[in-house]
Amino acid sequence: MMSIVGQRIKWLREQKQWSQLQLAEKLGIHNTVLSRIESGDKKGVDAHLISKVADLFEVSTDFLHGRTEEPSWQRGSVRETPATFLDVDGLTEKDLIEVKRHIEFLKWKALQEKSEDPS
Repeated sequence: MMSIVGQRIKWLREQKQWSQLQLAEKLGIHNTVLSRIESGDKKGVDAHLISKVADLFEVSTDFLHGRTEEPSWQRGSVRETPATFLDVDGLTEKDLIEVKRHIEFLKWKALQEKSEDPS
């Protein structure tokens, strides 16, 4: 069974009309690894690779994980709803997107740790 991450990566690759070999080269991995990810044979794609895919295709990691159907970061300005504890004065939109990516990674990491906790 194909994983959601694999499905999304394959869909994004096909939107660009890239071969598996072309995408694998861009990601710095072997094309057989990409093939296994897309088919769902490779379980547990590491966070660094998911971040590279998100950056390359300019999509969110939430989209790759299937947490949202919206692939774009441009769902609205990050500045529109900043967390009250964040001082975002002086940051560019690009900086704010990077902050959001870090927060999403931390949320993903917490979910992974929670799912590994047997209690």
